[in-house]
Amino acid sequence: MLKKLDDNLTLFYTSNFPYNKKVNSDKKYLVTIGIGGNIGNVKKRFDKLFLYLKADTRFDIIKTSPLLLNPPFGFLNQNNFLNGIIELKTNLAPNDFLKNMQRLENRLGRKRSFQDAPRTLDIDIIFFDNKIINTQKLIVPHKDWANRESVIIPLKYMNKLKTK
Repeated sequence: MLKKLDDNLTLFYTSNFPYNKKVNSDKKYLVTIGIGGNIGNVKKRFDKLFLYLKADTRFDIIKTSPLLLNPPFGFLNQNNFLNGIIELKTNLAPNDFLKNMQRLENRLGRKRSFQDAPRTLDIDIIFFDNKIINTQKLIVPHKDWANRESVIIPLKYMNKLKTK
């Protein structure tokens, strides 16, 4: 199912996006990640990511947003992006979580040649619990998240969903 928001923005609803977990997690940290891509079958790649996260006992997926098809920013001469949000819980510390997300990006064929380039998969840590982190490897909350439709719109639609 899809919902056209305007000429440039369309929401997609699939079997895993949106998703709501029906039981509580006892894991320590609530983490919000943004996912995006515009090369190849991005929906299929997002489903694989969802299934990897769901099968990994270090993570409990709490909920996901619908997927948003939106125009690129920065480098404009490329295909539109598909973006979404996944909220999960983990006991991993922020840097260990980052390493795990980078491994998943690579496992799912991440390719990106320059800043804002077309990509197969990008996983960004938007929020990590209520932590503020500013290191060379990790900045949380994610830099400029509040100015990106690719984050704001999926978050808005995800937060309309009630966790059961």
